[in-house]
Order: sequence, then C-alpha cells, then structure tokens
Amino acid sequence: MQLEGRTTIITGAARGIGAELATGMAARGANVVVADVQDTAATVDKINDAGGKAIGAHVDITDNQQLSDLVAATTDAFGGLDVLVNNAGIFADLELKPFMQTSEDEFDKIMTVNVRGMFQACKAVVPAMQANGGSIVNVSSGTFFYGPPGMLAYVTSKAAVIGMTRSMSRELGAMGIRVNAIAPGFTESDSVLATGNFDRAREPSKAERSISRAMLPEDLLGAVSFLSSEDSGFITGQLFNIDGGKVTY
Repeated sequence: MQLEGRTTIITGAARGIGAELATGMAARGANVVVADVQDTAATVDKINDAGGKAIGAHVDITDNQQLSDLVAATTDAFGGLDVLVNNAGIFADLELKPFMQTSEDEFDKIMTVNVRGMFQACKAVVPAMQANGGSIVNVSSGTFFYGPPGMLAYVTSKAAVIGMTRSMSRELGAMGIRVNAIAPGFTESDSVLATGNFDRAREPSKAERSISRAMLPEDLLGAVSFLSSEDSGFITGQLFNIDGGKVTY
C-alpha cells in the first residue's frame, strides 16, 4: 500500500529493523524522520539519494525535551505528523544471562528505554496528531509468547509494551489516533548479527517456523506500512505476530 505524504517518525532508525523500515516506507511515499541516539546520516542519505524525503534527528527517547524538539522539527519540515513507529529499544547488545545474575540496574536500564521511552514518545506525538488523527505502531517482540530464558528483563519489557498498547488505544481512539503493536520473531538485522550475541538462536529459529528461513527486517515492512496507512483505519489495540509461523495461537 502507498504511504504518499504520510509523515512518519521512526525511532531507532539508524540501523537494523528501524533503518529498513525507514527506507522501505520512504520508498512507498512516506516523509520519514529518522530518529536515533546514533548517527542517522547513512539512513537519511540512502533515502534522499533514492528520491525519497527524509530528515535525521538525534533523539534519546527517555528525554522529554529531545522528544519535544523531535516533534517540532518534524512538523516544521513536513507540516504535520501522521505516524510514530516506536522501534527504539535495547536488544542487539543484550548480555544473555540467568535472571538471578541480572542486577537491578540492568533491569531498570532495559525497562527505562523499552517501556518508559516508548511511553514518553507516545505522549510527545499525541498533541501533533490529535487534530487530524494518526497511527502509533509499537514494536514489541515474539519472545512475549514463549518466554525464552536468559533475557527476562527484555521479555518483561516487551510484554509491558503490549499492555500499554491496548490501554492507550482505549484512551486515544476518541482523538482518531490508532495504537497497535507488532511482535517480530527473531530477526537477522545487521545490528543483531554484528554482536554475535544471538548466533546460536539462528538455526533453531528457522527450524521452528512454518516458513523455515531466516527472518529479515524487510519482512516487517508490509505489516508496519499497513498499520501506518488508512487501509487499517478501523484497527486499533491489536497485536500483530510476525514470525513466519513459529507461534500459531
């Protein structure tokens, strides 16, 4: 589906899943704001060189002032805001360990970024969306369904994102703002492969799927584009599981 003229903020878009969504949605006509704590220039340049429209923004999603500046820069550049893809979070750099060896500081860091940061990003965009409606797509995780060991804080954070999505959709529906979540399976993004932290999960993940191949960031583009477009105008509060058929309930 086309996203022509729909202004979209994508957090965590300098690399990995976020970068793929940014380039893919721009190719479908969206005006894209590439937001990240890391350098966004490569993603922005890729989009603009291909004829798309993108700007970059250095943003820590746990900082309300930076989020406010992000929304202001977005509306200044493109005249409004239609979509937030809430993708930023801690995953690729996770140190897998038993929860009994996880410190409170480690737990709090993951929850601060993966839950509170998403909450803050949603709060920041609502004023810019409420006049004309909009769509928020929160990125959760398929780990919610089966609770893998060694990553309790991460799984807990992504379960919280689902609850937040459902409750938020109830509150924002009257404003014409839809809130949905996606639950990706294990995705072989460049950032995940670079760390090597999840190498042992790659082959088992393929074997457990109905579509038994590697899941790539571009496998999420269709669902996120759909939820960002008017084609999903009567869908809110839902979780979309995207994992090649590993989880079928």
